[in-house]
Amino acid sequence: MTLNPGHMSVSHWRAIQTGEHLTLTGESRAAIAASAATVAAIVQRDDAVYGINTGFGLLASTRIDRADLATLQRNLVLSHAAGVGDPLPAPIIRLILGLKIVSLAHGASGIRPETIDALIALLTHDILPVIPAQGSVGASGDLAPLAHMTCCLLGIGDAIVHDVRKPAATALAEAGLAPLTLGPKEGLALLNGTQVSTAIALTALFAAQDLCQSALITGALSTDAARGSDAPFDPRIHALRGHPGQIEVAATLRRLIANSEIRDSHRIGDPRVQDPYCLRCQPQVMGAVFDLLAQVERTLTIEANGVTDNPLVFAAEGEVISGGNFHAEPVAFAADLLALALAETGSIAERRIAMLVDPAHSGLPAFLTPKPGLNSGYMIAHVTAAALTAENRMMAHPASIDSIPTSANQEDHVSMATHGARRSLQMTENLAAILGIEYLVACQALDCLAPLQTSAPLRAAHALLRREIPPLTDDRLLAPDIDHARHLVASGALRAIAKAN
Repeated sequence: MTLNPGHMSVSHWRAIQTGEHLTLTGESRAAIAASAATVAAIVQRDDAVYGINTGFGLLASTRIDRADLATLQRNLVLSHAAGVGDPLPAPIIRLILGLKIVSLAHGASGIRPETIDALIALLTHDILPVIPAQGSVGASGDLAPLAHMTCCLLGIGDAIVHDVRKPAATALAEAGLAPLTLGPKEGLALLNGTQVSTAIALTALFAAQDLCQSALITGALSTDAARGSDAPFDPRIHALRGHPGQIEVAATLRRLIANSEIRDSHRIGDPRVQDPYCLRCQPQVMGAVFDLLAQVERTLTIEANGVTDNPLVFAAEGEVISGGNFHAEPVAFAADLLALALAETGSIAERRIAMLVDPAHSGLPAFLTPKPGLNSGYMIAHVTAAALTAENRMMAHPASIDSIPTSANQEDHVSMATHGARRSLQMTENLAAILGIEYLVACQALDCLAPLQTSAPLRAAHALLRREIPPLTDDRLLAPDIDHARHLVASGALRAIAKAN
């Protein structure tokens, strides 16, 4: 993939995450070289400029001798590699590298061409630095995790190569690469930035987009299984309100339920006047969710294409200016919005599960088992969904409002974006399990209505599940069923059905 800084789309980032190789344009290389020349000129003049020949943070007023500039950058990396926790997974590491490369490719960071080439080489050879997940407060940038990334360039720490963990120096040597010696400002340029929080937030967004599309399928399955009405999906209702997500979700639900024998069998003589909100208000709730996801995508796309280190080099004017682009507040807000969308999607799905297993509301056998009492059916599967829903609600508390001062109060307001993004990623795993349980329950409820058939797309979704999981007759170990269903939901297979119909 030829990088075009400032114009990278979500599809580009998905491709990088799955192993796409990268190359730079000649225009980017010229901008990088001009930026590096500006830094070199400052060093030659011996001007005092933050990050080039001064200390960092509260130590910015400390002047560093020219002979110590390489040691300054190396010490910065080593001292900041203070992360803890489990390593980030390989797809997120690839995305971090790609995001950092795109940021540096703008030519506003003062690094040399060979330094950005060293980053590209890590992706080309699939040498993935081991980066602990915890230790960033989202300003000034994702310092600790990006320091671990940079350590790999120096041949320090560990790397993962084709799923094998080994010393970074060994990984570089096996690929024919030499450890990097950092030039003036390069350590700071590599450490400063929002690439870790953005990479995690983008990964959570990708999962959320897939899951929320799957939620339209599981919601439609539940609606038909409950013999619900499709009247609330009438386009005239939604046109009067005007929200684009609501209009689109209603149209999708109409298509998914169209020509269902179950729905047609209840058009005449059904005593119910209105369905419960968990069925009737799906366009309003999920429409708002999709509108929120669109906003998150806009924010993260801008962030992923931007330059977020400090100070910034303006080669045309020969200036280096300190600012605050490393502050990840946009990412923190995006992660918090994502958390709200994930929590609400799980919340309304849990209500549909509860409705289907309750004979007073569904008109179906208790807990959807043919022999209730002797068997408990999906009783505790619903409890699991309720537990995960409660957990997601707890985690949906905003991370962005929880600032904490650091660096002797020099860095006195931070974003907590990395924490917020990690939290949202965990919430996607919970949501996948909730929707997997709804998928199981709704398909079991449809089986209870045989010989009546649901619509063609919902029959396809039902058949997809039944290829792996038989109907529940007598009680059996449910955890494997839930895991299979969760995997189907998370795989994007249901999203494909929603998109095709």
